[in-house]
Amino acid sequence: MKIGYFTERPYRWLDEEDVLRNKAFFALPNDRFDHIRAAEDYNWWLDEYSAAEELGFDVLALNEHHGNPICMGAVQNIEASILARITKRARIALIGNPLPVNKHPLRLAEELATIDLISRGRLISGWVRGAGAEQYFNNANPAYNREVLDEAHEFILQAWTRPGPWRYEGKHFHYRHVNPWVLPYQKPHPPIWMPGVLSPETVLWAADRGYPYIGLGTAIAPTCELWDLYADRMAANGLQAGPENFGYVVPCFTADTEEKAQELAKGFVFGGGQNAFSRPEHTLPPGYNSKAATKRLAESGVAATTWTGLAAARKANLVGDNRPEDEDLTAVRQKLHRALSRAQDAHTVLAGTPDQVAAKIKRVMSIVRPGVIIFLHIQGPVSNEDRLRSMQLLSEEVLPDMRDHARSIGLVDQFEREPGSVKLQSGAARDAVVDRSELKYVDAI
Repeated sequence: MKIGYFTERPYRWLDEEDVLRNKAFFALPNDRFDHIRAAEDYNWWLDEYSAAEELGFDVLALNEHHGNPICMGAVQNIEASILARITKRARIALIGNPLPVNKHPLRLAEELATIDLISRGRLISGWVRGAGAEQYFNNANPAYNREVLDEAHEFILQAWTRPGPWRYEGKHFHYRHVNPWVLPYQKPHPPIWMPGVLSPETVLWAADRGYPYIGLGTAIAPTCELWDLYADRMAANGLQAGPENFGYVVPCFTADTEEKAQELAKGFVFGGGQNAFSRPEHTLPPGYNSKAATKRLAESGVAATTWTGLAAARKANLVGDNRPEDEDLTAVRQKLHRALSRAQDAHTVLAGTPDQVAAKIKRVMSIVRPGVIIFLHIQGPVSNEDRLRSMQLLSEEVLPDMRDHARSIGLVDQFEREPGSVKLQSGAARDAVVDRSELKYVDAI
């Protein structure tokens, strides 16, 4: 099993009231930006990732968002290229590059190959559709989102593996001369992950290609359903899915005392947290989601995911989207803190002492059986010292327990067993990929 470290690299100097009044992080005016503080933070995040490697994390995960202070990783490939040089062992996972809003897949193929070369083969290249708000920021037509992802993905694979020069004429991309001299270190190309949030189409897309699917903070029960959907499609293709096909990202923070952990864990709902990523009109632009995906989000409710505001359309039940501009925000914060408590009961946020976190993460591992667990570290205005102490406690007291538990229940990762390498005999039933027996200990929201 592999254990990863991930931070959104938040801008930590916001007035929370500004975010709450804006009802989202996206589209908050950038006159709040302080270049001195941001420079310090960008350097700190690189130091923090280096510390994560030293503390024993196997994977350093990066993501990318645009025009949004909840995540200052606007150009994750630059950060990844620096980490490729200053780290030595940990794999660098991009979760991931938003292909539908990238206007130049040939350039992207070269960038990723460069990172793979500098790191001597430690890159994991993840693809994402890009959050709804990314379509606005990058002036991308959301109705073409999925077909652009398909075309860009296929083109990049060809650019990495097909000898050049050759010409490419597609629907969305056209190149007179494809002959990159920067090719990946790993052959035929770096491992590919497909992160997602409750989209059946994305799950099936990943299963058809044998790419590990990475659940981004999704609620436990719906995650089990998606794992089964993936495994059923793999079985239909004559293959047995296993832990090597799945990864799971979960927000996590720990401290020396439960009181301190709970106080600082409020950073996960600072300004509304991930569910305040963007307002509904930016989160689900027309054409972005299929009817099936929209229906699943509606049925799963506000707790379906902690990611990119996808529950924002129902957030009115949580913080009140229609509240007046002059409202006292104390009640809003109280609702957010109650929501944080419920998320902890649901195991979609882990916060507490190392013993408390270890018990919950092992339960999550037992239920969803992923080959990779990635901890999303604390958001909000938490100090460097408290962030580093949390990482140290995870390293010393949680990670060893997780590794022992993974061995005891047979959780292997894709580097121990290649996804799609286990054949399923004709007519045979597939093996289970989840264990719902412990779901009774996980509260649904």
